[in-house]
Amino acid sequence: MANNRKRLTGHVIRHSMQKTVVVEVESTKLHPLYKKVVRSRKSYMVHDETDSIPVGAIVKIVESRPISKTKHWAVEEVIQLPGQTDVLPASNESEAN
Repeated sequence: MANNRKRLTGHVIRHSMQKTVVVEVESTKLHPLYKKVVRSRKSYMVHDETDSIPVGAIVKIVESRPISKTKHWAVEEVIQLPGQTDVLPASNESEAN
């Protein structure tokens, strides 16, 4: 997918709505004065068309058109399901090989 949409990776923290999951994305940045690494977390309402992603899964999300008042992101791929130690192969890379 060659477009300029933002992509983030996070884990699912809530799945209590239909076709919607809440994904928490953690980022780090350096404090400008104290030079300490500061972690920050942000939650996103994400559209899940299949309605099958469980809590604890690690997913890649992509910016999309506004789907509702608070939902502007969609699930692009599931990277890892809960309880698994290995990472699922990406569908794009496996077809290229």
